[in-house]
Amino acid sequence: MSPMDAAPRPAPPRINPLQRIWLRELGMERLWLRTPPAVPVAKVAVAGDGAVPGQAPPGVSPGGPNVAPHSPIVAPSPAEARRDAPAAAPLAEAAPDATPAVVPAVARTAPAEPATGRASAIPPSILNRTGPPPRPAPKVEVQEEAPPPIPVAEAVKDANLEQLAAQVVACAACGLCKGRRHAVVGQGAQPTRWLVVGEAPGEQEDRQGQPFVGRSGQLLDAMLAAVGMSRERDVFITNVIKCRPPGNRNPKPEEIAACSPYLMRQIALLKPERILVLGRFAAQTLLGTDATIGNLRGRVHHLKTDEGVQIPVIVSYHPAYLLRSPSEKARAWQDLKLAAREL
Repeated sequence: MSPMDAAPRPAPPRINPLQRIWLRELGMERLWLRTPPAVPVAKVAVAGDGAVPGQAPPGVSPGGPNVAPHSPIVAPSPAEARRDAPAAAPLAEAAPDATPAVVPAVARTAPAEPATGRASAIPPSILNRTGPPPRPAPKVEVQEEAPPPIPVAEAVKDANLEQLAAQVVACAACGLCKGRRHAVVGQGAQPTRWLVVGEAPGEQEDRQGQPFVGRSGQLLDAMLAAVGMSRERDVFITNVIKCRPPGNRNPKPEEIAACSPYLMRQIALLKPERILVLGRFAAQTLLGTDATIGNLRGRVHHLKTDEGVQIPVIVSYHPAYLLRSPSEKARAWQDLKLAAREL
């Protein structure tokens, strides 16, 4: 027997409850308890930051903080196990997940799903948001800009009477087209001797699509017949505004400016011998003045066309005004005689 064999062995250290729980979580409890007393305990490293599997971290012995390196572990006696059991149970309940383990990289950045324990594929920036998820941005269809509309004066410069009528019906140069029933282009003889120009269609004109109908139209026909003129044979009747203003209100300057190119094209195509203008707005539009109708009537004006022709223009009262003011019919009769004398 060698001197080493004769030396007394140190007493086996006891395992406290915390060490027992730690060994159970590592799965090493049975292995350690079944290890013969003379065999040194294998080194087990705690996987963590800076730890290498199979090696103990610096300053920590393989058996725990109270176990000397390479010391044999002896199972406690039944009396010691019963004494340590009450203290071990609370520790097991308080720290069920106290086992240090190597955590995958994905678990450090994304929380685990409650049911499966697997790392979620949803980014943490989405999971940490409060409230409903953002809605996808709606698709915006880029539409090509429509070409700018052609000005009325440019569109009608080469149109004949039929094309001009179609353009008036399709016109949307001002807001009057939205409330009209019919666009009133004009009606009468072609070619014509007289061109009678009113201001705008009224309610009856808007319904029938014809100029000067109803009571005002009947009065105009009687006035023309007094000087030997007929709507069907000698006269073409139209208006400066081709659509009815709401409530028969006065035409606005922008509406007159948008619609007057149609009238000027009609004059160029019809080439009348005389123009009888009825009403203030029609007279101011054709003559380019802001004078009152009282200052404009009673004399002959002239309208110069693009071809250089001078057309005589006679200004008189509108038949609707004469229906409201019968005393003015005598002056209107004088205006008609002035137009007929010039012929």
